[in-house]
Amino acid sequence: MTGLEILLSKRFIEPELLEHAPIDEARANLAQIARLNQHFGGHSVLRNTLAQVVNGNPAFTLLDIGSASGDTANLIAQLYPAATVTSLDLNPVNLADAPFPKLLADAFHLPIKPGSFDFVFCSLFLHHFEDPLVTELMGGFYRIARRALLISDLERHILPYLFFPLTKPLFGWTPITMHDGMCSIRAAFRAGEIRELAKNAGIPDPEVTVHRPAFRISVVARKNG
Repeated sequence: MTGLEILLSKRFIEPELLEHAPIDEARANLAQIARLNQHFGGHSVLRNTLAQVVNGNPAFTLLDIGSASGDTANLIAQLYPAATVTSLDLNPVNLADAPFPKLLADAFHLPIKPGSFDFVFCSLFLHHFEDPLVTELMGGFYRIARRALLISDLERHILPYLFFPLTKPLFGWTPITMHDGMCSIRAAFRAGEIRELAKNAGIPDPEVTVHRPAFRISVVARKNG
């Protein structure tokens, strides 16, 4: 096993720069995260995942947890104009450019009743937390979903770890984007890991899909009835 394989053999979580960045630098980073989603699989995974669960009823409600600047809400508005997406984030700077409706709240203490939204979605959010907290979050998100919990996150793999730095000259990533992007890859999941965390959260039959070449993982946790 090479040094890189050892480095990526398990999740490693470290603080990211966005958490304490000045407002102008934070907004630049958020814009670049939206570009990453657009060009490197985040939006395509969302489109494919929603297509699995909408089932011909486009007038659904969706809560986007850890929404940041709201690129998820903007994309869903284009795909499903009859849907209502509520963007939720703890950081007011992150949430400032998100479209309404939006909610400033802590994902660990959601002021939301069970079954309040057809779908609960989170993207690039869970990898920021240690496994026990991921389990806690997934269980809470699953409870407030009426039809399904939808998750999109990164797959921990040597190829994106090597490839991402090579994209900097083309896309002009800022130092925060580069630092936090590499941290995120090291903190990301393998399919078996996130499936086990979902089961630990009380989700009986999580549908886990690995998306290549995007190196993303999606989870669809459907509710009965």
